[in-house]
Amino acid sequence: MLQYLINTSQLTIVAAVLTGMLLGYMQRVYSMRGQKVVLIGAVVGIVLAIVMAWMKNKTKLIDTGYWNIITFSVTLVALLALIVLDAIRRLRNKQSIAAPVAAAVIVCALLFYALPDVLAYPYTIALSGFAVFSTDFIYRVIGMILGLILAAVAGTAVYKVCLSLEPGLTGVLLKLALIVNSIQQISKVLNLLRAKRIIRGHFVFQIVRFTSNHSNLFIYAVLIVALVIPVLLWARSFHVNETYENAAQHRKIRAKWRSTRRWSSAVIICFVLVVLNLTAVNAYANRAVELSPTEECELIGDSLYVPFEQVEDGNLHRFAYTTENGVAVRFIVIKKPNSSAYGVGLDACDICGETGYYQRGSQVVCNRCDVVMNINTIGFKGGCNPKVIDYSIEDGFIIVPISTLIEHESDFK
Repeated sequence: MLQYLINTSQLTIVAAVLTGMLLGYMQRVYSMRGQKVVLIGAVVGIVLAIVMAWMKNKTKLIDTGYWNIITFSVTLVALLALIVLDAIRRLRNKQSIAAPVAAAVIVCALLFYALPDVLAYPYTIALSGFAVFSTDFIYRVIGMILGLILAAVAGTAVYKVCLSLEPGLTGVLLKLALIVNSIQQISKVLNLLRAKRIIRGHFVFQIVRFTSNHSNLFIYAVLIVALVIPVLLWARSFHVNETYENAAQHRKIRAKWRSTRRWSSAVIICFVLVVLNLTAVNAYANRAVELSPTEECELIGDSLYVPFEQVEDGNLHRFAYTTENGVAVRFIVIKKPNSSAYGVGLDACDICGETGYYQRGSQVVCNRCDVVMNINTIGFKGGCNPKVIDYSIEDGFIIVPISTLIEHESDFK
């Protein structure tokens, strides 16, 4: 559950915050008409994200890299248009529908990029071997839903506080947050172009490597820029200088600022929760599970012999052979449910490396990606299954040749 909460927060929080800022700014500067245009863009973005999620998982028509390049390019063009059109508005003191349209395009592109992977989580969770009505499936979906709720509340709270700050300062902070996000998007475009060998160069590699290794820094930067608004409003709420003619007006002013403080507090709390998700909760969720110790088995000639009696309980058993180079090459054995067959494979896979597998209840789980193995498929190639090794069965023993294990020595370095 925690991993899906973290992933959902990471994917959606920036889109939610920028959408809230754009909605608030457009309503203040371009009235309700501007807000409605941006809302239309948000709805279109959500619909397109649903379609994209379905196509990515049900068809082979989608090249995610190309679509991301298109999405980022559209966002950058729309941002430049918004900056220019908003500057023209200030110079001529005349509003135009063009600026809200540019903002709507930005919101549409942000949601179109952020949501497809999140919306596809129930499908990918089911593909991992979880029954739809199983506890594990429900927990993971709950994590996804909580992440979406956190992003939605944060976006709504940001929208509310933007309505209370002067438009000029809100506009500056909004454009700064959009530029910060665009820097990361440009880096992603460079990475995609580099992966497709369209561009090359050591300098491009250095940029891509830094931004990829520090992707959360851009999320924190956007949150810090947006955080200026509630912090300013919170400070101002204790020094209100608005004039009033009677007690009723005074009560109305006080109620307005109480509401502002509440929404400002909501923004701060949501941002703190997001940061905790991406740091402390992420560290907890991805903590290494201590693997069970390796068990003894008999070495006869050039093979390891594992007796049936040692592994017939249906639990995961881990064995190892230490090579001349001091490398412990591990393999696992587990009796398959409702069968006399055994699943035998390396305690490593092609995808996640030597992190190994552990037993959780009646399940065998990858220690790195938390994917649950279908025990009946252990011993076969594919997915996150243990690497297949040669072995034989004879006279009540599972016999694993040492030469087979030495071949995989490099997997455990």
